[in-house]
Amino acid sequence: MAISPYAEAGERTNPVKRIRWATQRVTGKKGVQKRKSIFNRNAARRSGDEKKRESNGTEPDFVKQAQQEGQEGPSPETASGPAGRTIYFNVPLPDSARDEEGRPLQHFKRNKIRTAKYTPISFLPKNLWFQFHNIANVYFLFTIILCFFSIFGSSNPGLNAVPLIVIVIVTAVKDGIEDWRRTVLDNQLNNAPVHRLVDWNNVNTAEEKINPWRKFKKATTRLMVAIWRAMNSRKEKKQAKGKKSADRALDDAPDADDYDARRMSALTARLDEEEPAENADGDVEMTPVPSPTPGQQRSGDKEFISNGELVEELGNTAAHPGDEMQRLEVPLKDIKPGEAPKFKRFYGSLIDPTKEAPEQGRFKRDTWKNVQVGDFVRLYNEEEIPADIIVLSTSDADGACYVETKNLDGETNLKVRNALHTGVKVKRARDCERTAFTLESEPPHANLYAYSGVVRWQQRDLKNPDAPPRAMAEPVSINNMLLRGCTLRNTEWIVGIVAFTGEESKIMLNSGITPSKRARISKELNWDVIYNFCILFIMCLVAAVVEGTTWGKGNESLDFFEFGSYGGSPGLNGFITFWAAIILFQNLVPISLYISLEIIRTAQAFFIYSDTYMYYEKLDYPCTPKSWNISDDLGQIEYIFSDKTGTLTQNVMEFKKCTINGLPYGEAYTEALAGMQKRQGIDTEVEGKRAREQIAIDRVAMIEGIRKMHDNPYLRDEELTFVAPNFIADLSGESGAAQKAACEQFMLALALCHTVITERTPGDPPKIEFKAQSPDEAALVATARDVGFTVMGRSSDGGIIIDYLGEEREYTVLNTLEFNSARKRMSAVMRMPDGKIMLFCKGADSVIYSRLRKGEQAELRKQTAEHLEMFAREGLRTLCIAQRELGEDEYRIWNIEHDLAAAAVQNREEKLDEVSDAIERDLTLIGGTAIEDRLQDGVPDAIQLLAQAGIKLWVLTGDKVETAINIGFSCNLLDNDMDLIVLKVDDEDLGEAEREVEKQLALFGKSGSDEELKAAKKNHEPPAPTHALVIDGDTLKLVLDDRLRQKFLLLCKECKAVLCCRVSPAQKAAVVQMVKTGLDVMTLSIGDGANDVAMIQEADVGVGIAGEEGRQAVMSSDYAIGQFRFLTRLMLVHGRWSYRRMSETIAYFFYKNIVWTFALYWYQIYTNMDCSYAFDYTYILLYNLAFTSLPVIFMGILDQDVDDKVSLAVPQLYRRGIERLEWTQTKFWTYMVDGLYQSVICFYFTYLVFAPATFNTEDGHTISDYKRMGVFIANPAVTVVNVYLLLNTYRWDWFMVLITSISTLLVWFWTGVYTAFTAGFTFYEAAPQVYGSLSFWCTALLTVILCLAPRFAAKSFQKIYYPHDVDIVREQIRQGKFDYLKDAHPDQIIGPAPEKADSMSSSDVSKPSDSKKPGHGQAMSDDMRPIYPPSVAQTATTHNAHSQNGSDGTDYTGHRSSLDRQFPSAYNYNNDGGHSAVTPTITIGDELEPAGTRPSMDRPRPSFDRLRSSMDRTRPSFEASHDFTSAAYLSRVESSQSQSRGEGSGASRRHEISADDVR
Repeated sequence: MAISPYAEAGERTNPVKRIRWATQRVTGKKGVQKRKSIFNRNAARRSGDEKKRESNGTEPDFVKQAQQEGQEGPSPETASGPAGRTIYFNVPLPDSARDEEGRPLQHFKRNKIRTAKYTPISFLPKNLWFQFHNIANVYFLFTIILCFFSIFGSSNPGLNAVPLIVIVIVTAVKDGIEDWRRTVLDNQLNNAPVHRLVDWNNVNTAEEKINPWRKFKKATTRLMVAIWRAMNSRKEKKQAKGKKSADRALDDAPDADDYDARRMSALTARLDEEEPAENADGDVEMTPVPSPTPGQQRSGDKEFISNGELVEELGNTAAHPGDEMQRLEVPLKDIKPGEAPKFKRFYGSLIDPTKEAPEQGRFKRDTWKNVQVGDFVRLYNEEEIPADIIVLSTSDADGACYVETKNLDGETNLKVRNALHTGVKVKRARDCERTAFTLESEPPHANLYAYSGVVRWQQRDLKNPDAPPRAMAEPVSINNMLLRGCTLRNTEWIVGIVAFTGEESKIMLNSGITPSKRARISKELNWDVIYNFCILFIMCLVAAVVEGTTWGKGNESLDFFEFGSYGGSPGLNGFITFWAAIILFQNLVPISLYISLEIIRTAQAFFIYSDTYMYYEKLDYPCTPKSWNISDDLGQIEYIFSDKTGTLTQNVMEFKKCTINGLPYGEAYTEALAGMQKRQGIDTEVEGKRAREQIAIDRVAMIEGIRKMHDNPYLRDEELTFVAPNFIADLSGESGAAQKAACEQFMLALALCHTVITERTPGDPPKIEFKAQSPDEAALVATARDVGFTVMGRSSDGGIIIDYLGEEREYTVLNTLEFNSARKRMSAVMRMPDGKIMLFCKGADSVIYSRLRKGEQAELRKQTAEHLEMFAREGLRTLCIAQRELGEDEYRIWNIEHDLAAAAVQNREEKLDEVSDAIERDLTLIGGTAIEDRLQDGVPDAIQLLAQAGIKLWVLTGDKVETAINIGFSCNLLDNDMDLIVLKVDDEDLGEAEREVEKQLALFGKSGSDEELKAAKKNHEPPAPTHALVIDGDTLKLVLDDRLRQKFLLLCKECKAVLCCRVSPAQKAAVVQMVKTGLDVMTLSIGDGANDVAMIQEADVGVGIAGEEGRQAVMSSDYAIGQFRFLTRLMLVHGRWSYRRMSETIAYFFYKNIVWTFALYWYQIYTNMDCSYAFDYTYILLYNLAFTSLPVIFMGILDQDVDDKVSLAVPQLYRRGIERLEWTQTKFWTYMVDGLYQSVICFYFTYLVFAPATFNTEDGHTISDYKRMGVFIANPAVTVVNVYLLLNTYRWDWFMVLITSISTLLVWFWTGVYTAFTAGFTFYEAAPQVYGSLSFWCTALLTVILCLAPRFAAKSFQKIYYPHDVDIVREQIRQGKFDYLKDAHPDQIIGPAPEKADSMSSSDVSKPSDSKKPGHGQAMSDDMRPIYPPSVAQTATTHNAHSQNGSDGTDYTGHRSSLDRQFPSAYNYNNDGGHSAVTPTITIGDELEPAGTRPSMDRPRPSFDRLRSSMDRTRPSFEASHDFTSAAYLSRVESSQSQSRGEGSGASRRHEISADDVR
């Protein structure tokens, strides 16, 4: 029958396929034929191409607008506004799209991207530009220029230029190596292959011309690449045989050919061997998949062409129950004729059937960088998306494709994207040529979750080609778009059009520009250099004035002994003297400092790279410094901003525990439980070892039980995570038929209520794995498989095939009700083998409990609630499982409503939620599950160490709120004593957000004033561990407004931990920027995905984790590590060492140059400031180059106050870095004054020797000339400076003493050697003459002693009476208190007990700890409740705005605060730490077991009772917490969403689970 093309209802009668899209890939004969049609270009059509599709259809408003326009292509101004874009496909550019000269108005970015800062052409000028941003380099360049004018007294200007040239070259080489790594990765990405339609006219870019500058750049690049390849051809051959870890540390991405690999499918071996036909150039034949000819119809097809329109028949008969989902029966007797829904809609097609295709275009393998806006592209399975692409068609009959968005949001679960209705037939190159349409798009923006556009075309009637075309349109949303950086999964191919490229793609808009980072000390160093400039200016000005005045006086001795002057006048003489003094005293701003800093930082980077304790063996990846010049910043970090997925966690879910029919099953010892026990003072090593030994024993017993009961061929022993031998016993019937039936029904529910994809790896038996949108879901289905309920796959009609304890059964999927963040649950409506219709529902505990049927299962609900509470406290993600039997009539009526809601164009999701909610009521509770989100190894201990060091950790994640909270508890970032402040503002109300922030600030006695912000900047103490803040992305957008930013920042400052959830990459960067600039603190960001790049670049230090997939974060990071736990060593050891070393090095450089320069200056007083030298010129050259250079460099590289093990054992030592106490202006000026004092001693002790004119030696030789007098000054000065370094060095080992001694003796050696030759001219024989004089040795000895005495006295006084933390620790090391660390492995060193760590914080004194302020907690709305908690429900002390306090509308809850009322310990713990089993006394209602005993209750449950024993001591704090699931809360919300119904409501309800339910 013909269906009206303007029917308002949707086309589909079966919502199952839509729901299955996210995870289902249909297999079997149909899938085989489909794949053959693609790769072998089979001429047969597939059936049902248009059947069961779902996406937004043609909007009436769009049609009206297009008809009113009445033109081929609307102008950009009318279509998308001035800032939008219109892309034309096989439609000539209209005049409105051209300027007055006929050139296109729109110009699009190239798809080539560059994260590197330099190109071969720009490197030299750009690098020099950056280097000369350093004011010191500008000064050195200026002095070199002055030296080229002999009038200023410089004897060798070329030699003076050498230090600056060395600095510039070394820095340029370092920068070049760093940037080359990024360039290599950029090139690999830009040259990755993609199949692009070529030999057709892309009108959007066809008229673009390459300008001469770009041609020059391309030619230069080709030349550089050719040279590079020629130089490295041999090296590449060696690397092909095998790579070392050093090579992999350069982040080599896979070769370009790897991107072209096709994922091997297990459908059939025959098809796996067949590949798309390509020639040597990589061309794909233009007709791999033929489209139907007009009117063509195959047997079995339910669609045909009528009047130029595609019409689909609706099958209304069902031969067997499996076809039930294909039927849509409408009881017309109950519906008015005018309200009868229409079930078919004509969407039109982008293909113009009247257009002749040139058949020249073809899909050819090209590179990413050549992809342009307006291109057609074809992507294959496992390929990465090269640009932001709108999907036209896919290999799936439903038009669905699946993408992994790990690079965007860090998640590895699959997400569904839909093809356009109108593009479903665009599959071949010829189809692309026959299309004619325009895409009106919004402008590029960074929002990853929103896109708005519309496709417009002129629909022609094939039957009546001469008829005028009809303007049509289809909206385009984010669900139709594939974003650059995502990966196509489980989809054989897609065809799409390119909307955004390169820098305009969403991932690049979120990435930002690679910044040029400088260490904080280097920035502050500029001010110290400016201070020295001021001192230098004053010195030179004084010299100029004195010299000019002296020449102007007349009647002075110089009138008789000088032969005129350079200037000829006093003023000009003073001017020349000023610049001559600049050259003479130039070392006051030490150029050697910058050379030495580059050497030190390079060596520090090498030692960081070589640290084997930060080497990740699994990936063969060491810690790799990308930026070598900010290692000292690692020692000053106060705030760490971390991603969650892939950074803190492995994103690996493991099913650990469950509760079924009131009985708990499962053994686990989680990180959260260990952390809780550690806070209680329990020896977690002993307890953990005992628990793991018991789990190992139970694991063996369980596997034996499984094999004995049913030899499950799909069980992999090593993959078993659910350890519960008593469950297998109960599944075998040891506890009675009722418990056996309950266990079977529970596992059956897990095997049926899901949307996973089954993947089979060939073998005997085959290996079955599951791919799911959520890793939680895959864990649930995998556990069902392990215990004998294996999901084998889907049948041809969409049913689920289950291997039920060895028996294969098929269950028909009638409906699947999707999970979303608002519903917090998902359901599956199944037709059981016995014909019953069952609804299985799993979701958050509060959501399920509120939908249970009233008046039933009272004892079971109470028991299950207690179990879920304890699971949540272990840091496990809890979930409730329930079911309901539906009557045939009830289901049929509901299904009609559901189909209508699923077909709606407007508000489809809201209507589906409403219909789903109607059926998900009056449920019967089955049990609950507990899943552990596996953390990376050592994460809780790492976070504990960082917290003890005074570092604040914030988690910025794109994950759900409840998931982030769960991880917070698991990794000990949150604990049960904290109140969670949850900021959630609906409707984007800025005023409401401000009131909420002010309300929370008031709890801490703050108002958000400027004075409070100033105080906060000075306070670096960690806040008391009483509060944590949780905020979602929508609310975060509001509080980042200028009006609220400061208040929100101060609120966060009072919280121990902050979790920002559902945040975009740009919001992550905004949060980092807010803290960094608002509090003036040092920040570090750490992440593993492309979604973390923005915050990595924004932070002072960016750390990328080299995950097993992707290197996006590593590419943009400053340091790359393999695991989060290595961050502690990177910061607490290397960072702290580097900061302290660098602080001492810089201060020492200023000091030693003050000593030397002012010794010269004091001499000028007695020479009328004529800028003559006090000693031989070689001393001036070698002072910084040889006499004092090596000791300070090696101190900066090797000095240690305490070793690495002590640094980790006492993390509080790091707090001096947070407070920036190692490098302060006080320290700078102290060293400057010290140097000034020592310069006075060095010069004037020598002056006082020569002043009385007793300067003849015993043999009559005079030593009073300035060069020999210079020996008296220089030699003691060098000795003082080097010994001074030893006084400030913590580690005196043989090497350091040797280097210092050699440097000190070198000045004596040089004097002896140099003066032995006549090359020294007047300096000849100075060494024996001076060294032979007793006055020299006496002067030298007294000079050294008096110079160092003040510093020695001051340091002794400080260490005795005012010791620093490190001084006390060093003394304890001498006393042997840290000897236990000698044999300890650094990875196993954990800081002091938390009580000790916390006691060192003044915040514990300033804030009360005995009681909490009233109202600290923020009552969390029910919308925030997680589907996989640790639940964040309100407790008995809070009010839930979305439900009644009591389960029956009352305010009374009778729950006690102790778990002892239900769970007495099954173990008695003895004083010696042992335990003995006792029989638990648990009363179970007759409702759970009508008759007989419960043998399973008599078995000891170590994990359960161990947890219960731990919880008893901390129960009060849990009851006071506002964001943890408690049994009391679940009782209050119980059945609040269910309504009592009469017995005649339709389907019968069961009061307990029986064996009949399994059939």
